[in-house]
Amino acid sequence: MQVTVEQLKQIPLLSGLELQQLLALQAHAMVKQYFPGEIILHEGDPLPGQLFAVLGGRIEIKKIAATGKETILRTLPAGEIFAATALLENGFAPATVVAQQNCKILMLERTALLALIHHTPEVALRIIAVLTERLQHLHQTVHGLVSERAIVRLAQYLKFSALTEGTEVTEQGELLRSRLPYYQIARSIGITYEECVRLFKQIHSSVRYHRGGKILVLDRAKLDALAQGEYTII
Repeated sequence: MQVTVEQLKQIPLLSGLELQQLLALQAHAMVKQYFPGEIILHEGDPLPGQLFAVLGGRIEIKKIAATGKETILRTLPAGEIFAATALLENGFAPATVVAQQNCKILMLERTALLALIHHTPEVALRIIAVLTERLQHLHQTVHGLVSERAIVRLAQYLKFSALTEGTEVTEQGELLRSRLPYYQIARSIGITYEECVRLFKQIHSSVRYHRGGKILVLDRAKLDALAQGEYTII
């Protein structure tokens, strides 16, 4: 499916470009639709020389161990780029990318993006900033899995989701905009589904889980303290 200029503007990386620059990219870009659960990239598959970005929906990036255990490294909403190593070389997908919802994925040819960078170097700086942030997040995830207690990892994950996706203020507390079902949280912080359910029961006084992955933060101060390992659930 042919991409439109308006769709290109939806990607923060490209939103500041002039119309002529966007029109030049348009000829080298396309959009593909994916259904929930459909695999966009398989871990280990050769990466085509393209920029990948989420135009609509949400994706999961996950690693699958030899034992079959899945760990969700991150979920990305519309506007985010992924598989950025494809911009640097003809490598392999470092993780599996799956559509969490109905998704529209933008694919822009690497040669066109490199030509853009040649004339607009600040685009390269934006890409570097995204990659740096991803590496920092991955480091924090790995460090947490190795050294932090599960309940601390849960609090940190909820704080990160509130920060990146936002919250809505209600009479009861702060409602996370993103829906986070038990299975997604469990796979993201390296615990079982059953343990995830048990941990939410332990923090029931400060965070409530509702059907469909709706999460309500009742006491932000307690959640912050727990994420720092400074608050003990009794």
